[in-house]
Amino acid sequence: MFDFANSGYTTVVITAVFNAYFVAVVAGKEVWATFAWTCALSISYALIVVTAPLIGAYADAHAAKKRLLAITTIGCVAATAALALVGPGDLALGIALLVVSNFFYGSGENLIAAFLPELAKGNALGKVSGWGWALGYIGGLVSLGACLGYVTWAQIHGQSSGQFVPVTMLITALLFAVSSLPTFLFLRERSAPLKLPGGAYVNAFTRTWETMRDAGRYRDLMRFLVCILFYQGGVQAVITLAAIYAEQAMKFNTQQTIMLILVVNVTASIGAFAFGQLQDKLGHVRTLAITLVGWCVMVLLAWLAEGPAMFWVAANLAGICLGASQSAGRALVGYMSPPDRLAEFFGLWGLAVKLSSILGPITYGLVSWISGGDHRLAILITGSYFVIGLVLLAGIDARRGHLAAHGGKAARAL
Repeated sequence: MFDFANSGYTTVVITAVFNAYFVAVVAGKEVWATFAWTCALSISYALIVVTAPLIGAYADAHAAKKRLLAITTIGCVAATAALALVGPGDLALGIALLVVSNFFYGSGENLIAAFLPELAKGNALGKVSGWGWALGYIGGLVSLGACLGYVTWAQIHGQSSGQFVPVTMLITALLFAVSSLPTFLFLRERSAPLKLPGGAYVNAFTRTWETMRDAGRYRDLMRFLVCILFYQGGVQAVITLAAIYAEQAMKFNTQQTIMLILVVNVTASIGAFAFGQLQDKLGHVRTLAITLVGWCVMVLLAWLAEGPAMFWVAANLAGICLGASQSAGRALVGYMSPPDRLAEFFGLWGLAVKLSSILGPITYGLVSWISGGDHRLAILITGSYFVIGLVLLAGIDARRGHLAAHGGKAARAL
């Protein structure tokens, strides 16, 4: 249910509505507007990179995942609602609220992921992760559908994007808050506090340093985290710039863009659920490799598209690959993580994802700025990160990584 709740934020704010609004209205379609958007996101991701391992270590030491999740949820909901105050020319306010809301969202994403191995056994991690991602995309559909309904009504009544986009931020914040309630009412914190020497924050630093120092012991997990850095760079570029590409390169209007993302969320949900059922049988590594090949094909289709038909095909292929790759990646991290340090290692997973969220979008933003707004060239160059991810993935042995994390006791060879 938390995957359902928080997906509205990424779908509406990061992927479908506010990003295009930021470039076209807040920044006035300046040539640097896309780069400014990616820079704002990069700042928030950099903050998460610095804090994620420490938050994870603190959560493990104090069995505080649920308590910290509540704090991050309140922060994201409040900052999202405040985005309604951002209008034409409010660049500083828009950037500040985007940084704050995305920081809380990303921190909460790491914390909820750390509950996964408590809720599923080793040979069911992929299935349960797939359920979560599938339900998450349905949550994105609900939020985006509600916003589309309002946008359609507003346009019929002659309102401009400067009038109706702020209201969609309030809708998104409200749905996030309400949908997250089942998590805080019913989810239990199953871990126990760890009695460790030193103060809480000192211990967080110490355990994080120990994890990095002992990287050789978990070499498959560490290689996978580097793999995540690259292939997620491409994924994050698509997520954060999809609406901008649709409007700037394909000339979609706001209503068409929302409809596109709405349909893509359906295919993403199908992809997450379908591959979630298969990945425990195929193996997480093999499943992920299939999706990365799909991502490469998607980039080529989007680059070649001259009209809406081929772009719709590319977008829906991206949806299928998005749900599958996100689900498989999260499950594989859980499979190769030590059971007594889950929040900490999912903090490192979050660190890799957030670094990729800087790498991919900033690459896209820089290329589009330097090339004078050539979004086709930007997506083609960013797509090279999927190829690098495939190369790194080829050297990962999931069974060996699981044995290293569990002291030689494997739940199942994947």
